[in-house]
Amino acid sequence: MAGTARSRRKFLTRVAALLALPAAAPRAARAQESTVDAMLRKVTAGAQITAGRVKLELPALAENGNSVGLKVSVDSPMSATDFVRSIHLYAEKNPRPNIANFYLGPRSGRAQVVTRVRLAGTQSVLAVAALSDGTFWSGTAEVNVTNSACYDGS
Repeated sequence: MAGTARSRRKFLTRVAALLALPAAAPRAARAQESTVDAMLRKVTAGAQITAGRVKLELPALAENGNSVGLKVSVDSPMSATDFVRSIHLYAEKNPRPNIANFYLGPRSGRAQVVTRVRLAGTQSVLAVAALSDGTFWSGTAEVNVTNSACYDGS
């Protein structure tokens, strides 16, 4: 009788372990996809990102990470043939590093966005602009946050 209970326990333990595997795999995949490098590869399809043409303005010191003012502008004529397609913002220390995506076109007038973002502490923010000619440009800004806004419960 004791051997039967032991083998039943061993069987149930193995079944539970097998059932837990599919639940753990997506979590691991999400962790890998959440890195800024992986996100940039999705946006650029592996193309080179050149520093310049993108100006990112953030306060040097933000008292509260709940609402930090941000302005990003891209040096572009915004004509029918030469314009900014999209601007992507990343904050690596946030639980979700891709903090915003903006899609523009030649009728946008200016390649400029003013918004507020949440930041999980002192960090560097990255802006990447995709231009109509297939090139990618970037700019960064450092911000010191005294009171963090984002909380990762894990």
